[in-house]
Amino acid sequence: MASIITILLVAITTVLAADLQGYNVDPNSVSVSGLSSGGFMAAQLGVAYSDVFRTGFGVFAGGPFDCARNQQYSMCMNNGNPGISQPTQNMKAWSGKQIADTANLKQRKVFMEVGTSDYTVGLNPMNLLKQQLSGFTTESNIAFVSQPGQAHTFPTDFDSTGNNACGSTGSPFISNCGYDGAGAVLKWMYGDLQPRASTAASTVQSYSQSGKYGAAGMDSNGYIYVPKSCQSGGTVCKLHVALHGCQQTYSAIQNKYTTNTGYNRWADANNIVILYPQGVPDNTAHQAWQGTLPNPYGCWDWVGWYGNNADQIGGVQMSAIVNQVKQITSGYKQGNGGSSSSSIPGTAAPTTSTPPAETTTSGPGAALYAQCGGMGWKGPTTCAQGTCKSYSPYYAQCL
Repeated sequence: MASIITILLVAITTVLAADLQGYNVDPNSVSVSGLSSGGFMAAQLGVAYSDVFRTGFGVFAGGPFDCARNQQYSMCMNNGNPGISQPTQNMKAWSGKQIADTANLKQRKVFMEVGTSDYTVGLNPMNLLKQQLSGFTTESNIAFVSQPGQAHTFPTDFDSTGNNACGSTGSPFISNCGYDGAGAVLKWMYGDLQPRASTAASTVQSYSQSGKYGAAGMDSNGYIYVPKSCQSGGTVCKLHVALHGCQQTYSAIQNKYTTNTGYNRWADANNIVILYPQGVPDNTAHQAWQGTLPNPYGCWDWVGWYGNNADQIGGVQMSAIVNQVKQITSGYKQGNGGSSSSSIPGTAAPTTSTPPAETTTSGPGAALYAQCGGMGWKGPTTCAQGTCKSYSPYYAQCL
């Protein structure tokens, strides 16, 4: 019965999805954040399209820009230590060509947050992202937060129906960790904000992700929260794009990411439109940068599933999101007829599934600390020493 109801709800929202509208949103006030694959995508958008995301970007449990192009994506996960020399050199070589001028990053805010108990992506990849970006912006532009005991999850400071415990990695990957992630990233982007509303006064609406607003690996609909103050056009508003992680699409957890993360309550009090683009599960195997892989969890493309330019200008998913942003900001009145809101200061993808049980093997096999399994893996599946520990459907390691 529950599955029938879910199918009906998805069908209804598909029918009712409207065309994306323009609002009185200042193009200089656009920012983006995301969790997991959404965090990787937020970094890609913030770097490749720094001329569009002019306020900055936030990364929850993501990793370095261009991390998976020249090395196995699994190196960028599982609290690994991926190389950042080549990705950083790519940023420099592509600047002003395949990506926006990296000099823009000197005027962009960057927010990073990760849990110390996150073993799906982890603290190490996030530290390396910080190290990478430190070469392009000042330390004062970067906020870095590590939360003790937090697993691979989006942190809030309030309880919501259906959320998982902060220290567990499981659906819907949204947890009361005693830390307001949405508020923290929005404050870092926009400076002092009015206290969040006690409840959301408006409603989340669906919009069509068809045509130039959609791409491979994206669902037919996205979702948007427009505060009442931003609906009439009388107030100049801001825009924040909030990207879900793997297994957090609407088809997987319905409206939990658009309601339980806490963005909307801050939006109401501070004239911020919140855009929730949507990915979709894709079981077709695609040629990625490093191997052939499906995208069964609806992750955002940070591994080259949908083109070699996935993290460059013209990458199909990034282009679709940027087109959505440009449509929303097309209603900007450029200071004429609108009161101003607060000022602006100066797959293989990360999986969000519970790790399977460990299996112990002996005899000939992979070396200690080497990979011993995962989707698409064609090497040894036993360990010469120790235990083959599976961190996700994509990666197992001899420990």
